[in-house]
Amino acid sequence: MRRDFQEPARCRSDLVIGHEELFAAAKDHLGAGGSVLLHGPAGIGKSTVLRALAEEYGAHARTVLRCSATESESHLPFLALADLFGLVLDEIAPRLPAAQLTALESALTGRGESSLQRDGLALRLAVLSALRALAAQGPVLVVADDLQWLDPASAELLGFAARRLEGTPVQMLCAVRTEGPDSQEYDRHLRACPPGTAALRLGPLGRAQVARLLDHRGYGALPRSTVREIHRTSGGNPLFALELGRALADSPTPPRPGEPLPVPTSLRALVLSRLDMLSVEARRTLLVASAGARPTTALLYAAGRENAEAECAQAGELGLLATEQDAPAVRFAHPLISAALYAEAPAPERRAAHAALSTTASDPIERARHLALATTGADPEVATRLAEAAALARDRGAPSVAAQLGLLAARRTPADSVPGPDERRLQAAEDAITAGEVDLARDIAREVLTRATVPAHRVRAWIVVIDTAGHTMAEVEAVFPQALADAGDDARLLAQVHYQLAWRALIVEGDFTDARTAAAHAAELAARGGDRRTELLALAFQAQTETLMGHPEAPRTIKRALTEPQLSEVACHHNGAGSARFRWLVMGDRLAEARTTVTALLREVRRRGSVESEVHFLRGLAETELRAGHCGRALEVARDALRLARDSGIGETASAMLTSLAEASGGDVERALALAREAAEQAERDGDQMYLSRALGALGYAQLVAGDPAGTVRSLRRVRALERDLGITDPARGRWQGDLAEALVRIGEPDEAQDVIDASREHALRLGRESVLAVLDRAEAQVRAARGDHEGAVARLTSAQDRLAKLGYGLEEARAAFALARLRARRPEGGRRRPQAAYDEATRLFRRCRALPWLRQVEEARTAPEPESAPTAPEALDALAGLASMERQVAALVMEGATNREIAARLFVSVKTVEATLTRVYRKLGIRSRVDIVRLAAGRRAK
Repeated sequence: MRRDFQEPARCRSDLVIGHEELFAAAKDHLGAGGSVLLHGPAGIGKSTVLRALAEEYGAHARTVLRCSATESESHLPFLALADLFGLVLDEIAPRLPAAQLTALESALTGRGESSLQRDGLALRLAVLSALRALAAQGPVLVVADDLQWLDPASAELLGFAARRLEGTPVQMLCAVRTEGPDSQEYDRHLRACPPGTAALRLGPLGRAQVARLLDHRGYGALPRSTVREIHRTSGGNPLFALELGRALADSPTPPRPGEPLPVPTSLRALVLSRLDMLSVEARRTLLVASAGARPTTALLYAAGRENAEAECAQAGELGLLATEQDAPAVRFAHPLISAALYAEAPAPERRAAHAALSTTASDPIERARHLALATTGADPEVATRLAEAAALARDRGAPSVAAQLGLLAARRTPADSVPGPDERRLQAAEDAITAGEVDLARDIAREVLTRATVPAHRVRAWIVVIDTAGHTMAEVEAVFPQALADAGDDARLLAQVHYQLAWRALIVEGDFTDARTAAAHAAELAARGGDRRTELLALAFQAQTETLMGHPEAPRTIKRALTEPQLSEVACHHNGAGSARFRWLVMGDRLAEARTTVTALLREVRRRGSVESEVHFLRGLAETELRAGHCGRALEVARDALRLARDSGIGETASAMLTSLAEASGGDVERALALAREAAEQAERDGDQMYLSRALGALGYAQLVAGDPAGTVRSLRRVRALERDLGITDPARGRWQGDLAEALVRIGEPDEAQDVIDASREHALRLGRESVLAVLDRAEAQVRAARGDHEGAVARLTSAQDRLAKLGYGLEEARAAFALARLRARRPEGGRRRPQAAYDEATRLFRRCRALPWLRQVEEARTAPEPESAPTAPEALDALAGLASMERQVAALVMEGATNREIAARLFVSVKTVEATLTRVYRKLGIRSRVDIVRLAAGRRAK
């Protein structure tokens, strides 16, 4: 690889984007005393990882020897040896035998005529002795990049020494270029490394990793659709992706959708260096293959390439095509070769290739695309065929293809045609939204708005702009007055704008009442204007809003939204009636029915290729699995939703929030905390009040699982205030109330906890939320335990666990069993302690749920020291009458002689909570220490 294509050194490990796991594995192997050989194709990032490892691990070595070979210097003997030992020769010279030193000096300086043939044994032993001499002073790290260009003499000497270094603190960190994923080219280099060397292959980056890399290098402003094309064209190769990103960022005219990326000259020279060895006809055959979507030898024959088989075989021998026995497909060795070959060809030759394929491709969509690329200028017949192909792609569930074809149709549509070019552009924009390509959709809409005069087209374009804003609707605030002005008094157009205003009221203003009113008005306008699609969407939105508000009209509105005639594209839409019904089922404790509903919706939107709806229903499925206590499955689905959301840029805040809940229940609590904070910060930046409360609810739950009840209280108190301001009264919406009450008990605020429980229970009883009532009973049991009502607490916990089990809430059932186990372990019935057996049921239930963070809490509780019981001193409690409930309990236990740790175990709170409570007790009683509390008790007894 030419050096001018290499990126500057970036050695910090946090910049090894996309290779973090491999970096960690290599670091662990080096830390255990082993050596590492990195291998992979050109540009994959070997040198970057090598430098990062050398910088991080090199600090542990006394001596670091480095060499980096190049192809142009590989014929010079002993050059790598000179790089390695040139600077340390004076240090090791006194420790080498004379004959070895003479041979080594001759090889390093070029004086004399040293060679492997003449001084072979002496040189071999000299290199071995030199490494041993350095190792005697401390650990040695040999760093060698591009081993494939190492001069043969140096390679032979290093291999001889490496095979004999066992037992000495000498490690090697090397990198070598290899080609295919199954390549064994690194084997001979591995044999030249110390025994036990780990060979680690660097693979291509994923799409999200390429996006991170581009963003890190300053190309983050590229549209997501372009980033996806960069990933496809580069094959996940970091160097190729960066070169493509650089070229696109510098280009004044970005590529049109559906057209290949422009390949910079630097990459063309790199990947097409062997193209000149092909005949002119073979190059034309490969050009036709690069223009085709799924080229085969038969297709090339049909397109007029009579010698396709022989010409493809020649290209395969040169490494331009991947050779696969008995495989009909013609596949390029790397996507970039195809892109560069196409970019290199003159425009007339490209059009000729597309013209040949427009009559021979088997798929009508492909034929239409080739026809468009084979022609120039407006052509109504071509435009019609492209529009028909776009409709076919839409029906097949390929909205991204439909958007590309629609744009091609718009460019071939004459200005005076019906439908016109703007109408076809707007359809392409709506297809792009379905495909998750919001940047493309927004650009199309803005282009239409620069010239459109038809009100229907302008309103439709404004709606696209609003839709692409997602939950950042505050950024398009100025759009609404313009859209209303363009709508005039047209009921159909006004309905579309008022439907968007309903969303604005919910997301930006955080006002459920206004949102419901606007949705109802939009539904009425749509019915008057005959727009059934907008009517159904508005009714579904109204139903969801009423459900979250706990409004009595919710069931009736859902029924209206589900009445016939239905539209298939709305029925499975993430804001449609199906979604509203799913939410109603989840909040009404009908988990099995909810799972069936959301699974069917997910299947349908995947068939249609609707990315936003898929992200939404993946979250719905994850939530349902989490409620049912299937934490492992919920985590898997939630992670899928988050990956898709980040890849498409749709629903990232909501997906991060839901994944946080799943991580806190069945995965990594630290990751749960990070995701919840990310979601909350993003919601605040977006001005999204609705998801801010959800994100803070997830944060509070993660803090509770992490053992931070004070943090839980801070987060969930804010949720309580937000939901009160939003007008949300249904406690099944966020289900945070039990967590807040439990955390309040832990920090010594049982009175506030009871207030939360009472207020939430009133709404849960009104709405018939049985699972919420059971969770509230579980929380109230802990309030009772904190107040000393052991029997009442046990009875309430037993009842709550039984009801949650019957409702199918596996995780909540397990939490109730855990609370019961802790209570019984501290205050067992019958006066006998069974501290281990008390936790068996909770362990079984959490294990069934695969709730790993909760299982760790059970194990910690099992091993916590058991406090010894002590007699109470009721007569001393009179002196504490002015204290709060928790403060009195803590003070009474101090009087009994209990330590802070024992008090924490007895009252189910943390040691920090006990310390904070004692500080308040000292202040209120005017004393300074726990000794004064004991004296106070003694004084009361004396009276």
